[in-house]
Amino acid sequence: MFRRYTALVLCLILLTGCGVDGRTLGISFPHLPVEEVPLPTLQPTPEPTPTPPTTATLVVCGDAMAHSYISNDAWDEERGVYDYTHIMAQAKPYVSGADYAVVNLETPLTDGKPTGYPRFSAADSMAYDLKDLGFDLCLTANNHALDKGYSGLVRTLDVLDEAGLAHVGTSRSPEEGQANAVLADVGGISVAFVGYTYGTNGLPIPEAHPECINVYNRDYLTRLADPDYDKLLAGLEQAKALEPDLIAVMIHWGIEYKTQQNHFQEEVADFLFANGADLVLGGHSHVLQPMGMRTVTAPDGGERQGFLSYSLGNFFSAQIDQYTDATAVLQIELTRDNETGLAQVAGYSYVPMFMSRQGERRHPRFELIDAHAALAAGVEDESLAGKLEECIQTCHAILGEEFDAGLRT
Repeated sequence: MFRRYTALVLCLILLTGCGVDGRTLGISFPHLPVEEVPLPTLQPTPEPTPTPPTTATLVVCGDAMAHSYISNDAWDEERGVYDYTHIMAQAKPYVSGADYAVVNLETPLTDGKPTGYPRFSAADSMAYDLKDLGFDLCLTANNHALDKGYSGLVRTLDVLDEAGLAHVGTSRSPEEGQANAVLADVGGISVAFVGYTYGTNGLPIPEAHPECINVYNRDYLTRLADPDYDKLLAGLEQAKALEPDLIAVMIHWGIEYKTQQNHFQEEVADFLFANGADLVLGGHSHVLQPMGMRTVTAPDGGERQGFLSYSLGNFFSAQIDQYTDATAVLQIELTRDNETGLAQVAGYSYVPMFMSRQGERRHPRFELIDAHAALAAGVEDESLAGKLEECIQTCHAILGEEFDAGLRT
């Protein structure tokens, strides 16, 4: 029986394979449900996560002046060294807190006793103290760069190297002069710095070392009114060759004790921006001069934001002329769009600082004071409190009240 049943099933299979179904044979089969298999759901391609922009802070300070009174105050009799740190200590939170910080070193450095006006020199320790404060780079092209001659210029650069401070604007050799631009990593944004001065206080550049200082006026010994635009352009080309995100020009210019720029400064600034500069950072006047944003047009017609500061006055000094004791720590915000590669200046602010001179006439004590912080903490000396208020108002009048970092907090 089993064999006959098996044979019947095999016949049915063969017949079905030949196109004969159960209805043809008069045989019915139970209906078996067909399980539906769901189709896979197609997931949309996720949008790429945009790369966030890079932002960084560049801090800029004015002229570090080595008047005799300043070095006398720096002298530590007990240790037998010159220590300038207490003079500028209140600026340290801002300088050391930046991604990169620059200052104008308005003096050669000497291993002997410091000297004051008219041929300045400061103790080597000034370089180390500036480094300890948080500075990364010094402009060394200024009207006092040759106060101790070519040998003093060379020695100054040697000391800065030992202290770990980059420098721009002066050179020890033709080779160094041909590569005088400094490429800096400012919080992930590359900035190329170049430096210039209008003149050298009537001291001729040594014939044997014409490359030792970047002077941009052809008539630097006389009228100071004939800019060498080819020389300025050559410096910008040096900077461009480093392929930076941004180019910063540090420049010594203008007229002393004038709180407004002159037309020579304006013309040179326009040239620098037109030929690739993104930041122009000036000094020399010993008093504050205006600052602000600039629109920079690239060769391809694209635009980006730049920045111009005509002068931050003195960073520290012993001067007592009107406005010479008011200065500011400048904080510039840089940004780079990592999708487009566009780098530019995103904004800026400043911290008003007052150069306090206290004590005996022949032995004054100096201290750079954070004006807002001191007033907030309380100042018992009414005369000093008034000077701090006056410093803040001076900054507002020249630099703009809306950019005062002390009013933003």
